[in-house]
Amino acid sequence: MELTLADLFRVAGVGQLGILIASAQVPAKLHWKRDLAVLNRLHRQMYWTYGAYVVLGIVFLGLVSLLCANELASGSRLALLVNAYGFVFWGARVALQWVYDIKPFLVARWMRAGYHVLTVAFVSLTALYGVALVRALS
Repeated sequence: MELTLADLFRVAGVGQLGILIASAQVPAKLHWKRDLAVLNRLHRQMYWTYGAYVVLGIVFLGLVSLLCANELASGSRLALLVNAYGFVFWGARVALQWVYDIKPFLVARWMRAGYHVLTVAFVSLTALYGVALVRALS
């Protein structure tokens, strides 16, 4: 059985929503409450707001990929724009993966494994949206 581009978008939709499980652990694992306490109230609020925007971006891409897979694979103008957004969103995250100094926080084997699984997911999502974008442009 061969997977279509739409099938891959559905899988990606579920995967992106699954990434939120790891995302929900970030504030506790990175000690945000303690470490952000030194910031003034506005900066703490902005930090949480930026985090919420990232979560909303993942929810949006996850739901659109899951519920509108055929449309994303269609190559329409809207598909082109959403695929471009997904490509830039996940591509930027892949680039940040190599910049972040995460090693001090990867104290358990399961955390290191999860980090590598997430890296594969970020690269795969970037590739999927990139392939769909190129197909829509041609």
